[in-house]
Amino acid sequence: MSQGAIAKSPDVPAFEPTSLWRVIFASSLGTLFEWYDFYLYGSLAVFFGSKFFPPGNETAQLLASLATFGAGFGVRPLGALVFGYLGDMIGRKYTFLVTMATMGVSTAFVGLMPTYEHVGILATILLVSLRLLQGLALGGEYGGAATYVAEHVPDSRRGYYTSFIQTTATLGFFLSMGVIGTTRTIWGESAFKEGGGEGMLAISGWRIPFLLSFGLLAVSLYIRLKMNESPLFARLKSEKKVSVNPLKESFTRPLNLRYVLLALFGATAGQGVVWYTGQFYALTFMQTALKIDWATTYKIMSVALLFATPFFLIFGALSDRIGRKKVMLTGIVLAALTYVPLYMGMRHFSNPDLLPAADPSQLNFAMMVILIFIQMIYVTMVYGPIAAFLVELFPTNIRYTSMSLPYHLGNGWFGGFLPLIATALTTSVIAKQAFGDNVVYVGLIYPISICLITIVVGGLFIRETSGHKIDTALLTGAADEGHYDWWASLIALILGWVIVGVLTGSVLWGMLGGAGLFALPVVFFRFGLDRARSILTPVVCLAITYALSFVIRPAMDAQGGLAHFSTNFILIGVYSALLWIAYRMRTTIGGMRQPPAAP
Repeated sequence: MSQGAIAKSPDVPAFEPTSLWRVIFASSLGTLFEWYDFYLYGSLAVFFGSKFFPPGNETAQLLASLATFGAGFGVRPLGALVFGYLGDMIGRKYTFLVTMATMGVSTAFVGLMPTYEHVGILATILLVSLRLLQGLALGGEYGGAATYVAEHVPDSRRGYYTSFIQTTATLGFFLSMGVIGTTRTIWGESAFKEGGGEGMLAISGWRIPFLLSFGLLAVSLYIRLKMNESPLFARLKSEKKVSVNPLKESFTRPLNLRYVLLALFGATAGQGVVWYTGQFYALTFMQTALKIDWATTYKIMSVALLFATPFFLIFGALSDRIGRKKVMLTGIVLAALTYVPLYMGMRHFSNPDLLPAADPSQLNFAMMVILIFIQMIYVTMVYGPIAAFLVELFPTNIRYTSMSLPYHLGNGWFGGFLPLIATALTTSVIAKQAFGDNVVYVGLIYPISICLITIVVGGLFIRETSGHKIDTALLTGAADEGHYDWWASLIALILGWVIVGVLTGSVLWGMLGGAGLFALPVVFFRFGLDRARSILTPVVCLAITYALSFVIRPAMDAQGGLAHFSTNFILIGVYSALLWIAYRMRTTIGGMRQPPAAP
């Protein structure tokens, strides 16, 4: 990939410090309330299975509840496109006023819904519909808030100032757990689930956190109505340079599409799974796999969140000094290397024998907090600088649309479906037969694999963006404007289906392997290599990994325990390292492919 140059300039702050902090406060508070709304469902996902889904099978209810949780993430990219388009056409301020109203109303209505016991399948349909509206709203909110703040602040401190927006996701999660925990304590477990008391206690307690959204919505709208439009967008509008069609410019121009793909696979996919592993999967794992009661899990998560939240600002500021890429990729590498021992430690310090209910006398609260805190640190490393990185990657006239899509694909799809995918893997019959007691860790295969993809793509192809003056275009070479050779990716996809399908004896794994192990590397290798070499390189690396598996697998399997469980992770890591080395060797020794001739 032609790295090009980055335009830099001295800081030119748009406002006085007091005005700047007012912008950050207003944007962050509104986004905090939106995350609170969105994560109420996630915090009650285990509980909602019995309320809105057919009875009879607890595992099926849990998976259905998690699938509905994931559905909100599934439509986030659509919300990013719809509201990103509006944000780049009519402005940042008015667009995220609409997203906030949509989120607040749809969340509050969950508190008014009848349950499955009363209206049957209609309750499921209503819940899913409201969850989809939440996802659409959040798809537009984050990009607007991050863009709005970034377009007000000086270039040299963008990582620090935008990291305040990054704290809102964790604080929203923290707030949702705090409100739910307080309500459950006041109402009591029975009244929280069913109601039946006197006065306010006659209402089922689980409805209260959702109904509070009416009040939060009023406060948020009042604050944001007083905000002005982003100065960069206002200037763009006054100069009549607003994009005519942000979607077309974002995804049909080769240079911009290339950056969208790089942002997704080289940053936000790994960031998404690290975020949702450290916060949501950890919570689900403690409640479902380790059988720790809800009150204790909430306390563990709350204490860890309390201590970890300031690190969003620390790592955001650090990214201004040493670069976004170094901070984010370090967090992803650490996560991939340590997730398995961290989760083994969680089991060891809470419920080592996997009893039907964790014994409170065996639970080491301090160690559980430390293990969750470590995962939170990874979250702050990858999430603190991500907003600054994304806004610096795209030009002002299509920034809202372009940055929102890879962010919400990475977080909404790769991250949002993580609890469902990980739980489904862990509860599958095949996994139980293959891993025995270690089956509780099988869900980690998914986030670790995505982390490894991001490490390779981000490490090889992402360039540093810190210091870029965001009201100027990226300066790039001629090769960046070329048309991408999609035939190479199609050939690699088919080749991968055949080879991986034969090696594994599985059509499903053949399809997944064809996409992940072949087509994806070729997409990015084609930026720097010709067609033959971009296809041949993954083939050779997989062949070497397959040959090494005959040495690595028997030696690891013989040791059993963690070594046996880690075999596949090690082989995927070997393949990733070989891809890295091979690409570096081919571009250094063989030379980069020549840029296309100018038209």
